[in-house]
Amino acid sequence: MNTLMISEHVIPLDKEGYLQNLNDWNPDVAVALAQMIGITLIPAHWEILNAIRNFYQSYDLSPSQRPFVKYIANTLGAEKGRSIYLMKLFPESPAKLAARIAGLPRPSNCF
Repeated sequence: MNTLMISEHVIPLDKEGYLQNLNDWNPDVAVALAQMIGITLIPAHWEILNAIRNFYQSYDLSPSQRPFVKYIANTLGAEKGRSIYLMKLFPESPAKLAARIAGLPRPSNCF
């Protein structure tokens, strides 16, 4: 089992690096999860992370790529709801990486 150490708290992660307990998430955990994959969070990341957490609260699931992009476009504007914009912030698989850093479960339809 993988773990993350934040201020002397051991936070268990699954084999892919997602939180095992969603209640362990906080901004410090997000920073540490992002650092694990080489991302330094900037305000643009936080805007997306807050949006995906709102999606999860509304629908009780982590969105796969298409719904994620559409939700971002609808909530933050068309310029931010583009795959290219999201790929710059969360390379390779924006929905998976954003969900992971936001402390959410792995999207079920993402490879």
